[in-house]
Amino acid sequence: MTASLDRMTFCIHTFGCQMNKHDSERIAGMLEGLGAVMVDAIEDADIVVFMTCCVREAADVRLYGQVASLKNVPLREGTPLAKRIVAVGGCIGQRDGDKLTRELPHLDVVFGTHNLGSLPGLLMAAVGEGGHHVEVLDSSDAFPTALPTSREHSWAAWLPITVGCDNFCSYCIVPYVRGREKSRALEDIVDEARGYVEAGVREITLLGQNVNSYGRDRYGEPRFVDVLDAVDATGIERLRFATSHPKDLTDEVIERFGTLRSLMPALHLPAQSGSDRILAAMNRRYTREHYLGLIAKLREACPGIALSTDLIVGFPGETEEDFLQTLSLVEEVGYSQVFTFIYSKREGTPAASMPDDTPREVIQERFDRLVEAVQRCAHDANQAELGQVVDVLVEGTSKRDSSMLAGKSPKNQTVHAPLPEGQTAEELVGTVVPVLVDEARTWYLAGRVLGADGRP
Repeated sequence: MTASLDRMTFCIHTFGCQMNKHDSERIAGMLEGLGAVMVDAIEDADIVVFMTCCVREAADVRLYGQVASLKNVPLREGTPLAKRIVAVGGCIGQRDGDKLTRELPHLDVVFGTHNLGSLPGLLMAAVGEGGHHVEVLDSSDAFPTALPTSREHSWAAWLPITVGCDNFCSYCIVPYVRGREKSRALEDIVDEARGYVEAGVREITLLGQNVNSYGRDRYGEPRFVDVLDAVDATGIERLRFATSHPKDLTDEVIERFGTLRSLMPALHLPAQSGSDRILAAMNRRYTREHYLGLIAKLREACPGIALSTDLIVGFPGETEEDFLQTLSLVEEVGYSQVFTFIYSKREGTPAASMPDDTPREVIQERFDRLVEAVQRCAHDANQAELGQVVDVLVEGTSKRDSSMLAGKSPKNQTVHAPLPEGQTAEELVGTVVPVLVDEARTWYLAGRVLGADGRP
């Protein structure tokens, strides 16, 4: 058999963060450059690639279950392969390496977070030779954005500015699987952003495990505000970034929410807990007071800014009083969106060895109370848009109704609106349309697209 990927089909299943999603776009770019064809369904794929996340235990369980189940999925008709090639990359690939092939014997390829560029060669070796092909590197001097990319959407682009993390929060596995923080040269970031603008991209999202500390390793001090200014100057229409660590959020970055034309009025600022005692145990290196001070500054710089966060329930040793501090933080800040998680022990992190005898049912009851509070706050936050006209970047149609457009507001709210008469969804996807909001629910807004005359 010729070790070639030409005309072979592949699909990619992605778990976890935006960085994983962008890594998947790079993989698609490399494989398409070798003549392979992307498909949506595993049943139609000669090659299946799993881009994984190991931040929470549920992701591990899901991956192992899905890979194991592939043994029972028949090959597509006409495939040149005797067996489907299965590859696992991302954080679980980095963490587990050869262990994956021992526990999942039909797995063919394992690669890590530092060697995306090795995947085509590993796949061709698996096609031509069979057997297991594992390559996991401890680090890499190359920044992976040099790889080709096949973007999911022509109008939007991920733009990584750092990889890795130096924070070592006590519950988090990311620094161990993504490595230490490494920043790209500012000139390279700006060149890539300018290329996207010239290609018609309307929205860029800057990516990093902690974008606020960008440049500390390269320039001796954080220079994230310089990135924001320079990317804004390229003429990009919409600019966002993730993720932002509170301990490194500077006044200069906060001020840009009120002055930069392109910077959208939305910020994801993970709090993780509202209790100073738990924040200290998490090694977050800020206090509740400091965090609330940042919120006050953000709202002064950009009144109406939409704030989202991450919160963990059930961290080892969390008491009812600690939990109530988190609950009150939600009410005090009034988040537009909160991603809530029950603490998941990750072996190899400091928190994994912390004692905790809190019953699971107590943790679940606290989690349920938090979710109720989050839903109330999200609903209340969306009421501010009733009767307002919001500019919506159209992403497609509703999964439930193809006659309804779906897109995102500047505050990153999901917005639905009926397809205007005489227009097709294909014409509007990737454009920005004004929508008069007449319905504000907990997780979305709904309204009508306005015409050139300002009427629905």
